Amino acid sequence: MRIVLVVLLIPSLLFFQAGLAQKRSAYISGKLLDENEHPLGGTSVTILGRASGVLTGDSGTFRIKVPAEKAFALVFSYAGYKTEQRNFLLNEKEEEKIVVRLERGTRQLQEVVISDQRADREAGLVKINPKNAINIPTPIGGIESLLKIFVGSNNELTSQYSVRGGNYDENLIYVNDFEVFRPYLVNNAQQEGLSFINPELTRSVSFYTGGFQAKYGDKMSSALDIQYRKPSEFGGSAYLGLLEQGLHLEGTGAKKKITWLLGARSRTNRTLLSNQETKGNYSPSSADIQTVLTWQLNDRHLLELMGALSQTKFHLIPQSSQLTSSVFSPYYASNLGLNIYFDGQELDRYQTNMLGLSLTQQLKKNLRLKWMLSRFGDNERQSYDITGAYLFGERDFDKSSATFGLITNPLGAGVYQNYARDRLNIAVWNATHKGYLTLDKHFLQWGVSAERQTIHSQVNEWQYQDSAGYSLPYIPGHPSINNAARSNDDFSITRLTGFIQDNILFNDPGGVTLQGGIRYNYNTLNKELLLSPRLGLSWKPKRQRRDIIYRAAVGIYDQPPFFREMLRPDGTLNKDLKAQRSWQIVAGFEQNFRLGDRPFRWTTEAYYKQMSRVDPYDINNVHIQYFGDNKAKAYAAGLELRLFGELVKDAESWVSMGFMQTREKIDTSFYTYTLDAQHQPVDSTLTKAGWVRRPSDRLFTFGMYMQDYLATNKNLKVFLNLLYGSNLPFNIPGNLRYRNALTIPPYIRIDLGFSALLLDSEKSNRRSHSPFRNFENIWATLEVFNLIDRANTISYMLIKDFSNTTYAMPNRLTPRMLNLKLVGRF
Repeated sequence: MRIVLVVLLIPSLLFFQAGLAQKRSAYISGKLLDENEHPLGGTSVTILGRASGVLTGDSGTFRIKVPAEKAFALVFSYAGYKTEQRNFLLNEKEEEKIVVRLERGTRQLQEVVISDQRADREAGLVKINPKNAINIPTPIGGIESLLKIFVGSNNELTSQYSVRGGNYDENLIYVNDFEVFRPYLVNNAQQEGLSFINPELTRSVSFYTGGFQAKYGDKMSSALDIQYRKPSEFGGSAYLGLLEQGLHLEGTGAKKKITWLLGARSRTNRTLLSNQETKGNYSPSSADIQTVLTWQLNDRHLLELMGALSQTKFHLIPQSSQLTSSVFSPYYASNLGLNIYFDGQELDRYQTNMLGLSLTQQLKKNLRLKWMLSRFGDNERQSYDITGAYLFGERDFDKSSATFGLITNPLGAGVYQNYARDRLNIAVWNATHKGYLTLDKHFLQWGVSAERQTIHSQVNEWQYQDSAGYSLPYIPGHPSINNAARSNDDFSITRLTGFIQDNILFNDPGGVTLQGGIRYNYNTLNKELLLSPRLGLSWKPKRQRRDIIYRAAVGIYDQPPFFREMLRPDGTLNKDLKAQRSWQIVAGFEQNFRLGDRPFRWTTEAYYKQMSRVDPYDINNVHIQYFGDNKAKAYAAGLELRLFGELVKDAESWVSMGFMQTREKIDTSFYTYTLDAQHQPVDSTLTKAGWVRRPSDRLFTFGMYMQDYLATNKNLKVFLNLLYGSNLPFNIPGNLRYRNALTIPPYIRIDLGFSALLLDSEKSNRRSHSPFRNFENIWATLEVFNLIDRANTISYMLIKDFSNTTYAMPNRLTPRMLNLKLVGRF
């Protein structure tokens, strides 16, 4: 609980410090002149990091109140002149007089854009600035790292996320209105490559954590709506780091009737993975290329082509692993160790491709039609054959001992082998029509879609365990394997979906906004027709002095099964599996206010989800293993609190807190036996399973993303990414009686980034032959991952000793490490 108290106190301490600093003051007065000694009236004089300031009079004079006993900077700016910055350190009540002369330059004052964020009235909606994706210090980077500030995380190596008690498969992702998918066979986050979303191409991010509209598809947790940019001139960016490299270019042609956007990325996690507990030869690589082309055929017709190609390879030749855990109890305390020596290798390959074509027709000022055709392809290969010989026992941690680090009291020994030859090919063809019609206070939207999915799957997996010369499970005279899965399936699914919805604005501006709609979903595999009505409401009291909006949403959110949900533990597919069903209600408010001269926004939302026909699952790292049957019911309830604002001017920061409980009740039963003195059963009792924690049950989450810069130099910045999540349950495989009986400790992670401007946007100071003459700016960044060097646990390995007692040995995530990165824009 100490870390919880610390993270809760951080925002309060920051505001208190800011308020305390303002109590001591001094003054600076002076005059602004041009190069001809003429006064510059109307010059802006501001303290670096604050939004407010003063303007010089007609004679160019000014007087401004400033903080005392601390370093600060004044910024002087005037249209058509170069911005000037002066640093100061004054005593309390001291007044300093200065004269500032500004030089003419090509650089103009930046345009100030004022946007009304209150227009976004939908429940569960979080708007995110994609420009922060390149700055947030985290091993994977990308848009998903920004999302985890709001929904939490327990694994820094994956771009996947869970929302409000859901799992990774319950999230919708759209890019330019095309739905995109992730690879399905990934078992471990270290196998993952690049996320589909390229942050450098992204214009806007709309993240719905629940209660989303009928126009979005059929998943139970969240919807992520990404829109890529439409360029207006030539430009680009490039970045180079130890983990990832990327290049993006954009431009126009044919008198701006044609626009093009191109992005390419490459990533390798070799440096990141080499510090993990399993030592060996890691060879991970991932690369992708994406493009968006638009052609304005005429005033009413716009053609868009979007394409993406991605490939990820993961090759591992493991050598050894040393795991350590400590056991404390009133009767027993010990430092346990597990040494594993490997033989074999793993070779995985994941290829995805996407091609989409859309035609937008602006038939009238209030009528727009969109026609879309797309194909998504997924080709996955997963092969491993790894044998591990292990020794388990008490490890010596006495540094003065000759056996330091060695297992001195063996408790168990054995050999295990993991084998897999899995293949998966998925092709998804989609044809969609959407329409948008504005009628007075109504905004009608509709859509129909036909989708054809073809799937070819080959699964061949098994495990063999030998403990002290006996294969497990032990069958006299017969060696045995466990967790065997074998299947070969080819099938196709046709899905027909559609929606209609209306957004009604009763009073403009403010007042009540009502959004209602319904969507349908039918598939030919289990021939199930689903209807999902959804309703949203927002209200802004007109006569209330506070700037506040109340929001609520209610609806049915069904999730028809796809490949992974249908896959049983034995590798067979349940093609009769029905859709998981849920009804959800969300209610909350959003308030805009100011602290001093800085704007802030506070949001609060409470939610409840009731789920039926649930397909239960276990999760190990990022591998989700479903039961493949509709045999459970569940619920999730929680409260989310978020603060958005600028702790310093032009430095956006977020703080998010969440409280949640999610439980499930599986339709199963088990026997409890009464044993006699010879440990023979003499009686039994049939017990039905009750409510237990779901694998995603996490009581408390906290996320913080902060930016700051030096008081005297805005070109030296610092970025903080802090995540905390309370414990998670972990299930003993195949054990329903003690389902989710183990606990994964809280996840605590702090990542820190330091950025320095190497080249600014003032091009007039550069020589004509300089190779950087066309760059807008170049930044250098040093990132410290896992600043506190916490060994977070992601899963457990279960080991038995000679007496058949089972121990859970933790599998840890990444330790502290450094990363360097250069980012240039032109």
